[in-house]
Amino acid sequence: MTLYFLTFLTMRSLNKTMLLGHLAANPEIRKTESGVAMAVFPIATNRDWRSSDGTKKEAVDYHRIIAWRKLADVCVQHLVKGSPVFIEGRIQNSSYDGKDGKKHYSTEIVLDKLYILGYKKQKESVEICVTDVSDDREQEKAQK
Repeated sequence: MTLYFLTFLTMRSLNKTMLLGHLAANPEIRKTESGVAMAVFPIATNRDWRSSDGTKKEAVDYHRIIAWRKLADVCVQHLVKGSPVFIEGRIQNSSYDGKDGKKHYSTEIVLDKLYILGYKKQKESVEICVTDVSDDREQEKAQK
């Protein structure tokens, strides 16, 4: 345990996020000026709690996801609004000048790994099927 903790302290930094949620809209694909594919889509995550008076409350957060290159194509091919997904990525902040002349800021998650979830209802249980569709990208890197 001590060795692990010391290794962690010597790391420069860590920027990793994991989300389990549902697509709030179909992915949109675009190409950069240099022709690189980019897909953008929102994922909704829910959270619930009980207030001090015992009332059940619920809130939804939306996260902007960006996928690049081959993974962008995979997202557009396999994902539709409502798809349950588990993603891994990194948080990225950016800014741009709007048409109104003001500077706007946004936070998005750059996708590294994508797992599509499927549910099969059994008699007394639910079986969850997980498909790693980002695996093609890993194989592509290994071939280079």
